[in-house]
Amino acid sequence: MVAELISVGTELLLGNIVNTNAAYLSKKLAALGINVYYQTTVGDNEGRLAEALQAARERSDLVILTGGLGPTKDDLTKEVTAAAVGRMLVLDEAVKEDITSYFKQKGKNSGDIPQNNWKQAMIIEGATVLRNENGTAPGLIVTEEDTTLILLPGPPNELVPMTETQVIPYLSSLSNTVFYSAMVKLCGIGESQVEMEIADLIEKQTNPTIAPYAKTGEVHLRVTASASTQKEAKELVKPVVKELKKRFGQAIYTTKEEETLEDVVVKALLKRELTLVTAESCTAGLLTGRIVNVPGVSEVLKEGFVTYTNKAKRKLLGVSKSTLKTYTAVSAQTAKEMVKGAAIGSDSDVAISITGLAGPGGGTEEIPVGTVFIGCYANEKVTVKEFHFNGSREKIRELSVVNGLDLLRRCIMNHY
Repeated sequence: MVAELISVGTELLLGNIVNTNAAYLSKKLAALGINVYYQTTVGDNEGRLAEALQAARERSDLVILTGGLGPTKDDLTKEVTAAAVGRMLVLDEAVKEDITSYFKQKGKNSGDIPQNNWKQAMIIEGATVLRNENGTAPGLIVTEEDTTLILLPGPPNELVPMTETQVIPYLSSLSNTVFYSAMVKLCGIGESQVEMEIADLIEKQTNPTIAPYAKTGEVHLRVTASASTQKEAKELVKPVVKELKKRFGQAIYTTKEEETLEDVVVKALLKRELTLVTAESCTAGLLTGRIVNVPGVSEVLKEGFVTYTNKAKRKLLGVSKSTLKTYTAVSAQTAKEMVKGAAIGSDSDVAISITGLAGPGGGTEEIPVGTVFIGCYANEKVTVKEFHFNGSREKIRELSVVNGLDLLRRCIMNHY
């Protein structure tokens, strides 16, 4: 099955909001074994939306439209779709009752409901209604001979639960084939190197398949198998994941879809009952912020130091004046003294330090922009690694955080 996504909303084209719906739906469709070949974003314009929908119907089996189901005049998705399939809009009493109940929960009676909201009770004739328990715009499934159209509300807090509880079960019912995916996530190895290492597997793949995805500082490999049952599909995936683990070893930090690098680090600390302190310079708290996103981190994280200036490094972490003068702040020696000072000063089991030059200015021939030193203290052992990153100031800082978390993960694994 070939799918296409049409995201409706002028605010998307203007960049006022980020289109998270398309990314979410693409992931969910991929997990179902449905290929997304096209994604289109179109503004609140009847003519352009009609053109986009016509093109999608001609080349795709499944078209999912998001947004444009609101109560205002510029919400045109339902009207344009109805015209495209040659059907009328008709009042659905059940949807009208849902809208009434929604406003009643907010303390409004029928007379207080804005009249334009009743527009949302009009559905495309013959469509299957997807109930919206988080808003007033229902979703719709419109089936044609060659194409299925699914209309979903734009707000993610409405679209996501509707997709999880109604759209995915519906799409799953269309096929006797079951898909199972495992995500193998790697860090500390580049995308090109990963592809070289698995070139033979990709060349001869049939079922399961391996699909590489590059992220900032990471490479994700989605292994997907199809079978008649979930158990059979899972069994097909297992030997491929086992082979990937054999080839990449500690570069793999998880095989769980939703697990992040910081999740793995915090779990490792909790499991070993270790405490952590961070000392950051060029990343200025970004690494600590990632770690703090993880529930339960308060059990392990003691302190976080942002020592942006040399004076702060000396005062808060005990970095010696001679080290800074001789080797500069961007050096292995400074990273080492930062991480030791943080660990000893806070009486923590594990520490991580980052110092570098994110640019865009300030680089020299000896220390070019993108030079970063990351230190890790674990079980009284200090490890310092030197990195040379390319890209914008933001990207260099992000890469520093990812590689800092990865070094932290590996040191915990190897020293405890």
